Amino acid sequence: METISVIGSGTMGRGIAYSSAAAGFMTVVQDINKSSLDSCQAYIENQFNRSVENGLINREEGDSAISRIQYTTKLEESAQEADLVIEAVPEIMDLKIDIFKRLDQFVKPSAILATNTSTMSPTEIAAQTSRPERCIALHFFNPVPKMKLIEVISGLETSEETVERSIEFGKALGKECVKITEFPGFAVSRMNCLIGNEAMNMVMEGVGTVEDIDKAIKLGLNHPMGPLELADLVGLDTRLRNMEYLYKTLGEKYRPCPVLVKYVKAGRLGKKSGKGFYDYN
Repeated sequence: METISVIGSGTMGRGIAYSSAAAGFMTVVQDINKSSLDSCQAYIENQFNRSVENGLINREEGDSAISRIQYTTKLEESAQEADLVIEAVPEIMDLKIDIFKRLDQFVKPSAILATNTSTMSPTEIAAQTSRPERCIALHFFNPVPKMKLIEVISGLETSEETVERSIEFGKALGKECVKITEFPGFAVSRMNCLIGNEAMNMVMEGVGTVEDIDKAIKLGLNHPMGPLELADLVGLDTRLRNMEYLYKTLGEKYRPCPVLVKYVKAGRLGKKSGKGFYDYN
């Protein structure tokens, strides 16, 4: 693999693009929103500049990595030469399917199409293309540059070659990869959503404050981040979409906590909006 295309310049997309360029891949980031692209570019360049200032890389390496990234609002332009396309748009199945259908029309025959979904079916997404054997889910974790894991999820038709090429890409980024057979929620999200939802239920029931529940989980279970703090980081709207999908596919134990629904309706989406379970203003 030489060229990676990332569709979506939000939190996950920019993290994947940064990691790709840092590993030496030519990288193209696409988003329909020009202001989001500009923000993504500023973030990535700042990250490389900080790495130079902190002595992690030299100036030449930083400038070289920055030069490996291109930005565009045009989907076709972003992916025509890509060996791997990674879709990192919001967790909306119809949106993901539409992007895969469009990509399928112009990416080269050998290209792999990957979705960064944390819960949704790569089989369903791949079925809308003419290349289901070259479709896969690569579930990165936030923040991408720091988190070591990628879940590599095979759909029903995903070929072993696609799996192995995807794992090789993950290793090139310095990540650990685990192979997961598709089932709603995969491994990490399925467990993480349960823990987070139960923490929200405990807040609703008055079991403890947000701070104390997070502290209990961090210190009692040795988690690096509390479940409520993590939900704020992921985005409460994203978490709600994940919960709704898991509730639909796996049943009652994934029913979204009413507090989560209420916060999303109020626009309290977590860190990105300035307020969620915590106040970031």
